Amino acid sequence: MKKTLPIALSNRHIHISQEDLDTLFGEGYELTKMKDLSQPGQYACEEKVDVVGPKKTIKGVRILGPVRPDTQLEVSITDAFALGVSPVVRNSGDMTDTPGAKIVGPKGEVEINKGIIVAARHIHMHTSDGEEFGVKDGEIVSIKISGPRGLVFDNVLVRVNPNYALEMHVDVEEGNAAGIRNGDLVDIII
Repeated sequence: MKKTLPIALSNRHIHISQEDLDTLFGEGYELTKMKDLSQPGQYACEEKVDVVGPKKTIKGVRILGPVRPDTQLEVSITDAFALGVSPVVRNSGDMTDTPGAKIVGPKGEVEINKGIIVAARHIHMHTSDGEEFGVKDGEIVSIKISGPRGLVFDNVLVRVNPNYALEMHVDVEEGNAAGIRNGDLVDIII
């Protein structure tokens, strides 16, 4: 069975807790929406922070809203090496045995002892898409990318939720390796 879906590249970004947001930007601070993202209710913010690792600082990491229960930094493997931390591929939200870093904002800084991940490849699907594709939340599928740099991504996690819009996410390094642009169509192989 093969069906088509859009793909998007995910650049480095940070999801932030309200507690850490208050420390970095001031008590009671509210994020400023810059633009909506493809997933309903998710948005890029005007606010950026600097991330200080053992080896290097990455300046201007954009915050994505809304606030979350825990702070999580999503980077590429190259970013992890640049920061001086071991890259750990994880599903979003799984921060078990992940490295941390210092996060610096305009009003303060926080030291997170975990939360830096390289996000695993994944597909967001609305419940109706899951039914149409014949997959359930948590299944692992493969994705075929056609074109001059075509390849197959294995180990792609399917995330089915009534609040999701159909789209696959890969980090910018994987996308560049396959010659992908935001909005390109790829084939799911079940």
